[in-house]
Amino acid sequence: MANGTMTAAAPPAVVKPKVSGEDWIMRAVLLGIGLYLTVSILLPLYAILSKSFKNADGVYVGLSNYAKFFSTPALFWSIQNSLTVTLICCVIVVTLAFIYAYALTRTCMPLKGLFKGVALLPILMPSLLPAISLVYLFGNQGIIKEWLFGYEIYGPIGIVMGECFYVFPHVLTIMLIAMANSDARLYEASDALGASKIKTFFTVTLPSVRYGVVSAFFVCFTLVITDFGVPKVVGGKYNVLATDIYKQVVGRQDFEMGAVVSMILLLPALFAFAADRIVQRRQVALLSARAVPFEPKKNPAVDYGMLAFCGLIGVILVSVLAMAAFASYATFWPYNLTLSLKHYAFDMMDGGGWDSYYNSIELAAWTAVIGTAMVFTGAYLVEKSKGFQTGRAAMQLLCMVPMAVPGLVLGLAYVFFFNAPGNPLGFLYHTMPILVICTVTHFYTVSHLTAVTALKQLDAEFESVSQSLKVPFYKTFFRITVPVCMPAILDISMYLFVNAMTTVSAVVFLYSPDTALASVAILNMDDAGDVAPAAAMGMMIVGTAAAVRLVHAGLTRGILGRTQAWRKR
Repeated sequence: MANGTMTAAAPPAVVKPKVSGEDWIMRAVLLGIGLYLTVSILLPLYAILSKSFKNADGVYVGLSNYAKFFSTPALFWSIQNSLTVTLICCVIVVTLAFIYAYALTRTCMPLKGLFKGVALLPILMPSLLPAISLVYLFGNQGIIKEWLFGYEIYGPIGIVMGECFYVFPHVLTIMLIAMANSDARLYEASDALGASKIKTFFTVTLPSVRYGVVSAFFVCFTLVITDFGVPKVVGGKYNVLATDIYKQVVGRQDFEMGAVVSMILLLPALFAFAADRIVQRRQVALLSARAVPFEPKKNPAVDYGMLAFCGLIGVILVSVLAMAAFASYATFWPYNLTLSLKHYAFDMMDGGGWDSYYNSIELAAWTAVIGTAMVFTGAYLVEKSKGFQTGRAAMQLLCMVPMAVPGLVLGLAYVFFFNAPGNPLGFLYHTMPILVICTVTHFYTVSHLTAVTALKQLDAEFESVSQSLKVPFYKTFFRITVPVCMPAILDISMYLFVNAMTTVSAVVFLYSPDTALASVAILNMDDAGDVAPAAAMGMMIVGTAAAVRLVHAGLTRGILGRTQAWRKR
């Protein structure tokens, strides 16, 4: 106060935290990974979008290509066909997976471990292989073709059957997670109120897993509508969007119409992805700190009923795989069923020979190593770095984009982007590195979410204490974060390896004669009429994926014994 007049105090100055050298390094690495995702996903998507608005001469023609698409009855009907088989598959698979997961988690059914392992077998197979197996079962010379009552496998029936087999383990995994935890107190309250088993199911069980059911539905929708392998083998004249892209590009060399169909296929995938995100944001915690874990009670009628159901599903799954294995060894189907290895002489077949198999192993190994390192590092920087909120939010958004892009769309987008005149990255086209880049990008989102989930379980005090002790962040990362998160890291590497071995849609447009892959060889051999060798190559993929999975399980147990000793009391 001066001369009786009160002066207003000056507002406190905003002190911005000083950005250290380590922070700049973390931001630089984060920007580097963000630049990779920009080049590997955003720019190719822009390339295919712009291609859909141009003619063969590269002249902008507006919506004329889209008008041509919707005025072509065969192409327009592909939309209806895709939606029809997809919705049918979603209803069937979600229902079966729900009952199967219920049997594994909410009953005292015997042999749970066996049935869980059997249900996950299709994950090891490229989608082309179950379709080939269906041909041997229900085709013109199939051993049980009479079971279709005069209908043929080539069309919507075959697509639905093959897709149900292919997506079942993916949907089941989501259902198992949704049903893994439940509060026993809710069931005790229901029993105390005298509610029947059916009423308890609809008022307690179903509401507790509703978000998992919805998420499983959208995942199933996306996987089926974007799959290329099954409709390619057993689709016949029943066109779907995925096969239309292949026909337009490979068959007719009409890249502009291929771009249009790709953008049409992208829309339902984006819709399913957005709807799933919205549902997940509305999900609330179902278990409180006072929750009591649910333990199923023995009920012989229910337990053995579920055993019969799971046994039936298990027999179907094993039969499809066994049929493919037998077809690969049969000398000349169906006239000479003597077992031989003649179909494994891949160098005598069209499709790439043994080199394609070795190329797949190389691709899977590079994808697992490079992809795991990039994904986990990126997830760590998004979750654990300080400041740079805008950059971290943008990175999180970039990591979500690949899940919404079908493999065929991504692969065709790479053709338009990397093969464009003047692109300095054009030297990557038709090389192994572009296959690695495409595969890592295609499966980036699921890997990222796995890493983020593991990192969220770590207390932020690790980084705070390290910072206060002047320990460099990279030492904390390698000495604490990596060992603690080793289970998730191993899971990510296994996920990337298996998917790199089995994928076909993302790489079908990108390979060269020198970089042909086993999954693409199956496609080429099937096109050439060498169905048995195609089945043999499929079994090589299954055997390799299974062997690597066993090695992974052994290494996991050994590594976890050393890095997870802190968990033991």
